Amino acid sequence: MSQHFHLRNSVLPLSFFPGELGARFSPTEPRHLTSSVRVAVASPSRALQPHMAKAVAKEVGAQEAAQGSAALGWAARDASGVLSPFDFSRRAQMDDDVTIRVLYCGICHTDLYTIKNEWGTAMYPVVPGHEILGVVTSVGSGVSKFKAGDTVGVGYFVGSCRSCECCGNGYENYCSGMVLTSNGIDPEHGGAVTQGGFSDVMLVNEDYVVRVPDGLPLDKAAPLLCAGVTVYSPMMRFGLNAPGKHLGVVGLGGLGHVAVKFGKAFGMRVTVISTSPGKREEALERLGADEFLVSRDPEQMQAAVGTMDGILDTVSVWHPISPLFALMKPMGQMVFVGGPTKPLELPAYAIVPGGKGIAGNCVGGIRDCQAMLEFAAKHGITAEVEMIKMDYVNTALERLAKNDVRYRFVIDIAGSLGSTS
Repeated sequence: MSQHFHLRNSVLPLSFFPGELGARFSPTEPRHLTSSVRVAVASPSRALQPHMAKAVAKEVGAQEAAQGSAALGWAARDASGVLSPFDFSRRAQMDDDVTIRVLYCGICHTDLYTIKNEWGTAMYPVVPGHEILGVVTSVGSGVSKFKAGDTVGVGYFVGSCRSCECCGNGYENYCSGMVLTSNGIDPEHGGAVTQGGFSDVMLVNEDYVVRVPDGLPLDKAAPLLCAGVTVYSPMMRFGLNAPGKHLGVVGLGGLGHVAVKFGKAFGMRVTVISTSPGKREEALERLGADEFLVSRDPEQMQAAVGTMDGILDTVSVWHPISPLFALMKPMGQMVFVGGPTKPLELPAYAIVPGGKGIAGNCVGGIRDCQAMLEFAAKHGITAEVEMIKMDYVNTALERLAKNDVRYRFVIDIAGSLGSTS
């Protein structure tokens, strides 16, 4: 989710890819297929014919799907938030499940809050990660949307009740039974605690998996599974996607920089509002914003009063919000997508006289997430990322806490996880 939060429910309810695909996606083999298949083909005296090798692989896959598979991740064991290697087991693959070899996973502020138990919800050990891109290695017999070799993504949640009004309308992200990808409780599978994408393999019901369109670079697309849909969804819901409208974006971080890109792709006039004058050049020249306001400069703020149709506030720490409402036109819409841990202060006079609206947004439903990826592919929208190996993750988390990243860390899971254990 990006710097927002969701409290736990009060009711707990390839190894082989041919051709170019193999060269691109297979730096290491999936842990759950490696040992058995290698034993079968390693010795020249026991070499199998191609049809026999396929049969062996199929049998191994079926056995491990029934029994569950070993997984390797990095987990926090306590509120220090320090991650270290963690061996665990994924549940057995069901008929409607997709097994995914994880290639990349972004790091979100929510991961940081969770592993440090800042919301009081951590169930240790916690394997974080919900900006997941990977390749399908196997599917259950009832899966119709995906096949082995498909490039897919998994975002902030991996389940919902499917029967409430929110689920029926495509807003599974607001279902009271939403199952978080990491540190969630999964009532359909014995109340197990979910473990996220800082791991080599994911097992997810096909209805909570999205297809990654061709043309999106996978490493830079990973943060879109959270940061991207978190800004795209409210822009669509509140009409902040109309060409010519004026959008304000508060904060130029993991969420804010993506919001600027979507706003410009929609044809909007975009103003970045920041406390940091040093981000002006980045906002205007690199990201394409039209204007830049320093929120601590009274003259700049006064000059912009009443000019914006809506504002996305992406900031994840406490900040004064009353002056921001003055920037909007009458009946303008403010949407909070960040999750400060301290309460924000809003006097009634900031919204009543101008009939201004205030709303929050928590990621987006599966429908919105898929539409967002399609839009991003069409318009060339990706996140600005800093690629890291898994053994750098604790340093990256320390830097993230200081906002020392431009603008999203992404872990090369497939290229580094196995070598760090």
